[in-house]
Amino acid sequence: MDPIAQRLKTTLEQLRAFEHKYGRTENSVQLLAVSKTRSAEEIARACAIGQKDFGENYLQEAEQKITELEESNITWHFIGPVQSNKTASISANFAWLHSLDRLKIARRLSQSRPPGMAALNVCIQVNISEEASKSGIPAGEVETFSEQVTSLPGLKLRGLMTMPAPHKELAEQRKGFEKLRRLFDRLVQSGHDLDTLSMGTSHDVEAAIAEGATMVRIGTAVFGPRQ
Repeated sequence: MDPIAQRLKTTLEQLRAFEHKYGRTENSVQLLAVSKTRSAEEIARACAIGQKDFGENYLQEAEQKITELEESNITWHFIGPVQSNKTASISANFAWLHSLDRLKIARRLSQSRPPGMAALNVCIQVNISEEASKSGIPAGEVETFSEQVTSLPGLKLRGLMTMPAPHKELAEQRKGFEKLRRLFDRLVQSGHDLDTLSMGTSHDVEAAIAEGATMVRIGTAVFGPRQ
């Protein structure tokens, strides 16, 4: 079996096992394959065996792969920091943005979404651990920001994303994800139509699923070590 096919199969089996372990509905956790630095050929191999959602961090690199793979029916997700001068291209080329944390960026994305395209699905990035080095807005500002984003045409607020401070212990990993889930629940209770908790990577995916992740971002476990 192709190595990417084998790793993808193993990764999906792991996700299903964690769903079962924590009483989650089967297939309620979606795999977002992080394909930054990976070639179009590697992505095509994963796509050929059923993986359709891929996450990119670097716009220039992503644009080339999107062009090369435009016939592959891929759903592209932008998961990296967004610079103001890149909003038009992100808005035109991606179906999802997971790293929205500024109103200025939200407005520019809204204004540049091409007519006729479905709304750009966005997740607000929350700095749940309040680390100075991390992107994302403070938890206390999320409710106001959610209202502002929801009012913009061309954008569809789907949920929240976070990358909490790293911990080795499962219990500690769960704490950050629990905070985001509680914030998500408050937004839903206040009337927001949300369905996405984008949280969890290769090193903390179990904790994320235990706390309600609906989309996990995994790269190395699917594609193998970076060259």
